[in-house]
Amino acid sequence: MSVKIFDKKEQASGNFNNGEILEKKPIGFPQDGGELKPYSNLFYWADAWTPVSRSTIGLHPHQGFEICSFVIEGSIKHFDSQQNKWIELKKGDAQIIRSGNGISHAEEILDNSRMFQIWFDPNISKTITQPATYSDYKHASFPILKNENITVTTIKGKDSPFEMYSEGIEIYEIKYEDGAHLVNLDSEKVYSFFIKQGNLLYKDKNLDKGTFIKIEKESKLNFKASSDLELFEIRSPLKPSYPTYYQRFN
Repeated sequence: MSVKIFDKKEQASGNFNNGEILEKKPIGFPQDGGELKPYSNLFYWADAWTPVSRSTIGLHPHQGFEICSFVIEGSIKHFDSQQNKWIELKKGDAQIIRSGNGISHAEEILDNSRMFQIWFDPNISKTITQPATYSDYKHASFPILKNENITVTTIKGKDSPFEMYSEGIEIYEIKYEDGAHLVNLDSEKVYSFFIKQGNLLYKDKNLDKGTFIKIEKESKLNFKASSDLELFEIRSPLKPSYPTYYQRFN
């Protein structure tokens, strides 16, 4: 049973273009030096933004992994060697590159914009031989469920069009009304939470924007929400049915 909390200073840092794009990495590459290493079939998670008007990461290759981008604020642009054109994605939109046997892409983060880039391991020993594919999804295509005190947007899960090979992945954005909350958890899944905004009080610890929480082998989570709490949540298998890249090479 485990609830682990990683504030921004415990996460790896990165940058591109001499600081034009900045990153905090809840799950960094093994060499990045952050506290948290890859787990389940999550390999990498970067929170990226630009302090300048815009900046572009040039064309670069990928293989095997499923690389997802989620626009948190503003907008980004994407180019890849299959689409051969720039595609703009706005707040709430998402994309996936199923990189298979190889694809190259470039990214541009625009003014006042922020994105998550998250890499999933879909069993690379199989996907490395498959053709690469790309899909993007508008925010309006994701189902939204509201009840008395929470609003749940399903990005990957029931009734969502989002398709990926990585097994057992569910992705949600959740808004909580201020006050106490009890969340039931599946002890056979790993829960990864990123605080997008607001505050979460857990066992007298006040957690704010940018904090990352990893939970496994727990059946419940009690907390208090304040300041319009929003969480980005990923559920993944406690034990994937295949050896992951990180397990095989580390």
